[in-house]
Amino acid sequence: MLDKSSIVIPIEVMSEDESELARELQICNACRYCEGFCAVFPAMTRRLDFSKADVNYLANLCHNCGACYHACQYAPPHEFMVNIPQAMARVRLETYTQYAWPKKLGALYQRNGLFVSLTLAFSLLIFSLAAHVQTSNQMTSHLEGNFYAVFPHSVLAIIFGVIFGFVLISLGIGVRRFWKDISTDRATTEAVIEASTNALTLKYLDGGHGEGCNESDDAFTLMRRRFHHFTFYGFMLCFAATSVATMYHYVLKWDAPYPVLSLPVLLGIAGGIGLLIGPAGLLWLNLRRHDQHGDVRQRPMDRVFITLLFLSGFTGLALLIWRDSPAMVNLLAIHLGVISALFISLPYGKFAHGIFRCAALLKSSIERRQASNLNLGSD
Repeated sequence: MLDKSSIVIPIEVMSEDESELARELQICNACRYCEGFCAVFPAMTRRLDFSKADVNYLANLCHNCGACYHACQYAPPHEFMVNIPQAMARVRLETYTQYAWPKKLGALYQRNGLFVSLTLAFSLLIFSLAAHVQTSNQMTSHLEGNFYAVFPHSVLAIIFGVIFGFVLISLGIGVRRFWKDISTDRATTEAVIEASTNALTLKYLDGGHGEGCNESDDAFTLMRRRFHHFTFYGFMLCFAATSVATMYHYVLKWDAPYPVLSLPVLLGIAGGIGLLIGPAGLLWLNLRRHDQHGDVRQRPMDRVFITLLFLSGFTGLALLIWRDSPAMVNLLAIHLGVISALFISLPYGKFAHGIFRCAALLKSSIERRQASNLNLGSD
């Protein structure tokens, strides 16, 4: 029988939330009822105790599906107070803050709602003023859907190229530091392929048994996994649309606007629809989710990111529908303001969870292969 007083945590410089997660993982390691639920629990059982690096790694490996909380015999109101999804969510936020680059900007995670709101307001103001200046001497009804008559392509390429470059550098440095702390192992091609497949299919949002996540009750549902797929692939289709349009402009010398049945427009339509369905569904699930699922203090950060994704799809589709109308200029300014705010906030908001989770999935794949090789060797 487990005795709460017998749970020993290694003496190490950990935060309060990291120490709490280490305590709960010790209890889970003794119980092992959830061993087959997801990648977290097999990785957990390979350890006898938990260092700071272990705790950060396992927290980012968690997909917050909720299955272990609903199955746990030690969950509140039991005196052990084991709530793995909540404890891991709190440690994940500390991880993002700790590995943020530049480090001082990690504080933006703690004030993400305010940061994104101010960024959105500023971006909308700048693009609206710029659009007004650019078209002050033109008849907006004669622009005929030509976005680049309002904002030259080269100007947009520079603005968003700088923003996107900073996003890549910031997240790249952060996840590289995270990887150096959690792993000294070399990634094999097989491990990379497996981790990439698990990330792209969101394998561990199936609750470990294929039936899905637990939402506001004990019922299983795959809705969260499906809405994530709509969101992610909608985002990637929009990115592909922009990339193809850029190739048309610079390589093929085809000037915008492009016909509705052209590849960049079709990709944009499909992506925009995905960014309507996915974020709307995720926001609906988030509003209904039980308080014990994850960290309620992070819900503003979750919701503002979901809302920005939804607005990206909504304003993009609205711009396409009314691109030949006088409303095009204002719609273009609004859409660019939303996209600008989304990308500027990526390194210091909920988007970081996908980057750090991919790193954790890669380590999990490496570890699993090492364990299998050791077992084969012992046979």
